[in-house]
Parts: sequence; structure tokens; C-alpha cells
Amino acid sequence: MTHIVSDSCIRCKYTDCVDVCPVDCFREGPNMLVIDPDECIDCAVCIPECPVNAIYAEEDVPSDQLQFIKLNAELSRAAGWKSITKRKDALPDAEEWKDKTGKLNELVR
Repeated sequence: MTHIVSDSCIRCKYTDCVDVCPVDCFREGPNMLVIDPDECIDCAVCIPECPVNAIYAEEDVPSDQLQFIKLNAELSRAAGWKSITKRKDALPDAEEWKDKTGKLNELVR
């Protein structure tokens, strides 16, 4: 099993999770993070670090977020989505977006 980042991360991109990841499995896109399923060791230390509750164990992904299992795998291998290992500032308008849902159409690949 692995962990996934859901749509709550889109347009926020808080990076608290990357500081605690022991295997550097996070990949950074323009306005979201994803988890590389081949690198994730299912340790779960990232889950409580996410201020928008965007990270789930694969078996706990809500039914309306299941597409993010495939999306994390796809984007973690996409050109331009590089490993991120150090915390950065969230996106400038993250506070505005953190409580919004249904943000898949806002994803920048």
C-alpha cells in the first residue's frame, strides 16, 4: 500500500509533509504535491503534518477522491514533477483555497 495526496492540496501546496518523509517520496508540481507510490513506504508520518488533511492511506481514500490514486502515480512520473525534500512556503493564496473542495479542475499539470 501507499499514501496519496488528494484534491485538498490543489492551490495550497503546503509542504509540511516533506520535512518528515524518511524516503523523499513527494513530487512537486506547479500547484500540488503528489506521492510516488514506488517510493512510499507506508509509514504514515506525513498524514498528521498536512494542515489541510490532504493525505490518506490508499485504503482510506474517500470514495470521491479515488481518482487521486491513479493521478498520484501518473504525476509522480511526469516530466517536471521533481522530488521535493525541504519545506517551502505555501502558495500565496493557500489560505483562500484550503477549505474549498472539488478543485481537480484547478490542477496545473
